[in-house]
Amino acid sequence: MASRSCVNLLDLASSGEDFPNPSRTPYNIPRVMTVPGIITADSESDGADSSSSAAPERRIIVANQLPLKTTRSDSGDWDFEWDDDSLVLQLKDGLSAEAEVVYVGCLKAEVDPSEQDEIAQRLLENYRCVPVFLPSETYNAYYHGFCKHYLWPLLHYMLPLSPAGGGARFEQSQWRAYVAANKAFADKVTEVLDPDEDRVWAHDYHLMLLPTFLRKRSHRVRLGFFLHSPFPSSEIYRTIPVREELLRSLLNSDLVGFHTFDYARHFLSCCSRMLGLDYESKRGYIGLEYYGRTVGIKILPVGIHMGQLESVMSRSDTTDLVRKIRERFLGKTILLGVDDMDLFKGISLKFLAMGQLLEQSPELRGKVVLVQIANPARSRGGMFKKCRRRSERLRGGSMSGMGARGMNQLCSLIGRSLLTRRSRITRLVSAVL
Repeated sequence: MASRSCVNLLDLASSGEDFPNPSRTPYNIPRVMTVPGIITADSESDGADSSSSAAPERRIIVANQLPLKTTRSDSGDWDFEWDDDSLVLQLKDGLSAEAEVVYVGCLKAEVDPSEQDEIAQRLLENYRCVPVFLPSETYNAYYHGFCKHYLWPLLHYMLPLSPAGGGARFEQSQWRAYVAANKAFADKVTEVLDPDEDRVWAHDYHLMLLPTFLRKRSHRVRLGFFLHSPFPSSEIYRTIPVREELLRSLLNSDLVGFHTFDYARHFLSCCSRMLGLDYESKRGYIGLEYYGRTVGIKILPVGIHMGQLESVMSRSDTTDLVRKIRERFLGKTILLGVDDMDLFKGISLKFLAMGQLLEQSPELRGKVVLVQIANPARSRGGMFKKCRRRSERLRGGSMSGMGARGMNQLCSLIGRSLLTRRSRITRLVSAVL
């Protein structure tokens, strides 16, 4: 199996060519999760009717978090609704209308063990979501520890040279939590998986061990993995003590996707230098042989969801907000930034650049305004607190030195609809919405 090396991420969602399916008689498999988590099927007497019609294609999308908003009312009841800002939810728009999608991931809230079975049943029936419930200690070590404080900085070329420099050193306890969490995800996928019919699509560095666990359970599983973060050069990646385990796990996928060719090239270089594997590139296809299988490598830029963008921009409340902001900044050039409060998003560098621009070109003071929307950090700890303090210090220095007219900073957590409405009035947008 070889894959054309550069397509759009939504195109991949709608195409099945990268997950070869042996010829089989199509059939429906009704899946019902019982409260204990057991998958059951309808009566065998319905088998004749089931086999007479083709089952709709089904994707199992696995990510660290489910695309759901989770709240708890004053009465103690759990309320759920779709999170339209979630990328994994938007991927469904690339599939046919008949396609069934099942989501596997963690909730954005901690659920008491006594309520987990009931919540799992409810989410599966109403949202086709399968929640992964991890003990809080395991989740903290897996997500806030190994993922955000160790792996995330390394993927962005930050080595943990000193405690004050950012990043964290490798810890066995966090690695064990990462392994345990990925195994828990694999267990939940297996509960709803039909390896002969389903296609599994795993997302991002939180789940780099998932392919190994799924491949051990079924050699027939059709599995794609997409890395939403950079993949560093071999000089950086080789500092990870478990580098081979992560590489070999990704190679248990049928398809591995990256944002850019450079990230894919770094991955292939690591496979060559650390595992002794060679790849083949021919007429736009990249394939890597691994234990009798050809792993496809693709470059998959995410792009912009134009349908959603146009829908929000055409709303009346959008037009009203655009008018108000234009009146507020009448005659000014607006620079807009939308970023998470993260060390690698460059917010502090943006403030420095703005300050330098106004210092070198004083005639622009009062004519250019920077609106920086900073969403809260997705993790916690010293590295993220340091990032926020530095950004606020630089922002304050720039405003005091150049005057508040030259810079305006807006720091809040707002919905994507508001972000989209703000972007309409800007000539320069410093973030991809």
